[in-house]
Amino acid sequence: MRAWSAPEIAPLQVKGPVVRVHDTATGGLVETSPAAGGARMYVCGITPYDATHMGHAATYIGMDLLNRAWRNAGHAVTFVQNVTDVDDPLLERAEKVNVAWEELALRETQLFREDMEALRVLPPDHYVGAVESIPLVIALIQKLQAAGVVYDVEGDLYFEVASDKAFGDVSGLDREQMLAIFGERGGDPERPGKKDPLDCVLWRAEREGEPSWESPFGKGRPGWHIECTAIALEHLGNGFDVQAGGSDLSFPHHEMCAGEAQVAEGERFAHAYVHAGMVAYDGEKMSKSKGNLVFVNELRRSEVDPAAIRLSLLQHHYREDWEWTAQNLWTAEDTLDRWREALRHGVGAPAGPVVEQVLAALATDLDAPAAVAAVDAWAVATTGGDHKDIYAADQIRAVLDAGLGLKV
Repeated sequence: MRAWSAPEIAPLQVKGPVVRVHDTATGGLVETSPAAGGARMYVCGITPYDATHMGHAATYIGMDLLNRAWRNAGHAVTFVQNVTDVDDPLLERAEKVNVAWEELALRETQLFREDMEALRVLPPDHYVGAVESIPLVIALIQKLQAAGVVYDVEGDLYFEVASDKAFGDVSGLDREQMLAIFGERGGDPERPGKKDPLDCVLWRAEREGEPSWESPFGKGRPGWHIECTAIALEHLGNGFDVQAGGSDLSFPHHEMCAGEAQVAEGERFAHAYVHAGMVAYDGEKMSKSKGNLVFVNELRRSEVDPAAIRLSLLQHHYREDWEWTAQNLWTAEDTLDRWREALRHGVGAPAGPVVEQVLAALATDLDAPAAVAAVDAWAVATTGGDHKDIYAADQIRAVLDAGLGLKV
């Protein structure tokens, strides 16, 4: 599956510092130490049954900051993302709107590409759909079968989560907490015949009216978690640097991915798990099921500057839970106007310290608000008459682009 076009990025004259991120598994900041081959990152992608909303955008822009911070620190980056282009929510939506599920998946994936390109999110090196990953999924399930940790319930294959001695380490949740939310997040804890209510499905046997594929286990389709596990292992290998996504993926999705991989391979899945906060609207988390969504493409169609959309998200720390209001966008528009007025002078307040502050902020758990504040202070000083640096505008534009992904 193709990704989207990569933006050209202005080169920086300085190198960024070592990148530290908040690891959900340890509950604190960890220093990323990419191997000689470069940093490796897996960011869980969309289920393409509706357009990109601001919650999605906040997550992907947040992880784009990590991609850029690594590159600014001198690392090559291998970035992998999936598209869950066959799953229950997609099939249900396709039936509801009377559109073929394949057509809906293609349409919404293309819209996602356009949104990401407009927001200047760096594209993945490997963009892989669930359907095209089926051979990888089958091979991984067979490996788990050989380890004796797969069992059958009415044709569906399940993974024994207890076989991973580290199960629970990713999310830090205890069993009672897991059971309380498993059913709300795609699990089936009450299904009869399971050895453990928390065991997750690896292969779903064919159901009437649903798509299915041939396999050694009979016709069917992959479970959700095994898709990402198989794709990550194929393109990144064991012990990659970061698995990332929204905070609601820490359990069960990332917990299950880690368990499956660690039992199959006998090694740690990811070194760190990085999770973005949730964006609310009208008092509740943005959710397709609730319908309280603000869509990126609708803002773009109403001629809102994509840079303002991106900046409206950067004004919040990626781990913060916050509520979207129109004021977020108007504040971002005003900030961009202020910056553009300052940059128009060409000369300005000394830019070197600002570049260092921006790169340091982003290398410290992707602190975009601190980076934005540093640029804003420079703009105020410049419009106030501080024109000591004749190369200031070029340096500020470069760090806005390379660090924050803003073309101003």
